[in-house]
Amino acid sequence: MMQNSLMPKFSVITVTYNAEKVLEKTIDSVVEQSYSKIEYIVIDGASTDSTPKIVEKYAKAIDVLISEPDNGLYDAMNKGIAKATGDYVVFLNAGDTFHCVDTLEELVKKMPHDVLPDVVYGNTALVKSNGEFIKMRRLKPPKELTWKSFSKGMLVCHQAFFAKRELVEDYNLKYKYSSDFDWCIRILKKSNLIFNSNQILVNYLEEGLTTQNRKASLKERFQIMTNYYGLTRTLVNHVGFVFRLFIK
Repeated sequence: MMQNSLMPKFSVITVTYNAEKVLEKTIDSVVEQSYSKIEYIVIDGASTDSTPKIVEKYAKAIDVLISEPDNGLYDAMNKGIAKATGDYVVFLNAGDTFHCVDTLEELVKKMPHDVLPDVVYGNTALVKSNGEFIKMRRLKPPKELTWKSFSKGMLVCHQAFFAKRELVEDYNLKYKYSSDFDWCIRILKKSNLIFNSNQILVNYLEEGLTTQNRKASLKERFQIMTNYYGLTRTLVNHVGFVFRLFIK
C-alpha cells in the first residue's frame, strides 16, 4: 500500500533503433512495474529489424509511439521530451531496465510527502545483455548532489536521474556522445530540492564502445566540464583523464 499522497506520474521514455535483442526486456520492466502512474513513450528511429513487431506486441501498454527516422540518439530523446506529460521524465533506453518490479513504488514511498523534488537520483547496477549482474557502477552517487558535483565526472548515471518535467530542456544536439552530461548539469543548476533515493533504480546494459567513439565522448565531456567549471579546475580534478585523452 502506497504511503505517499502525492503519487507522482512518471513519463518513461525508451529510445530504440534495431534493438530487437534487448528491447523486450526494457518494455517488460516498465509494463511489470507495480506502480501504476506511468506514461510510457517509445521513440523508434524507423527500425528495420523486428523492433516494430515487438512494439506492436505491447501496443496497449505504450501511451505514445513515434516511429520515424531521426538525427541520432539525442534528437530522438528530444522527441520523447516533447510528448511527456508526467511529473518526472525518466529515460530507459533499449537494453536498460528498472532494477526490480517495485522500483518506482518503493521510490515513491521514500520521497517527500509534501513537495515533489526537482531531481530524484539513485544507484545503477551494470548488467550483461542476458540481465546477469556484473557490478555496481564505478562512479557512485554522492550523498548530496549539486550541479558542482559533476565537476568530478558524471557521478549519477543518466538513467538513474529522474528530472521534474517542468525543469527539463532539450538535449544540445551539438554534442553527439555526451549531451546527457550537459543536460543533467543544466537541470541541476535550476534545482532546489534534490532527493537521494539511496536505492538501486536501474540496471544499465554494459556494452563496449568503439575506441573512436569512446575518445570522442571523452573529448566532449572535457569540453562540457571546462565550460561549466573552468579549465584549471577541470585539469586539477582529472589529471589522469586528461593524460588518457590527449597524450595517449
